[in-house]
Amino acid sequence: MNDIRLGVIVALLAGGVFFTFVSAVGVIRLPDVYSRAHTASQTDTLGAGLVVGAVVLAYGFETEVIKAVLLLVFIFITNPTAAHAVARAAYEEGIEPWTEGDERR
Repeated sequence: MNDIRLGVIVALLAGGVFFTFVSAVGVIRLPDVYSRAHTASQTDTLGAGLVVGAVVLAYGFETEVIKAVLLLVFIFITNPTAAHAVARAAYEEGIEPWTEGDERR
């Protein structure tokens, strides 16, 4: 049973690192603030969720699990909210979204 648990923990950590890496690459490579906010909110939240899930499995049923679950809830609420705030501020400043053929890339 321990080997299976360790395998699931490693798989969750690998998935979390992968999605966090994809988020970082997306923030660097995408052309405008709207696309960057989208990738940062979606994939970063998923990556953090997978890593926190691995932490929960690693600790088992202890008091640290409650803290980890509360952290996960906090991340799920604040990441999309922050991305929305950034995109709305960009829209209110008049920043135009990137379109195909735009030279900003």
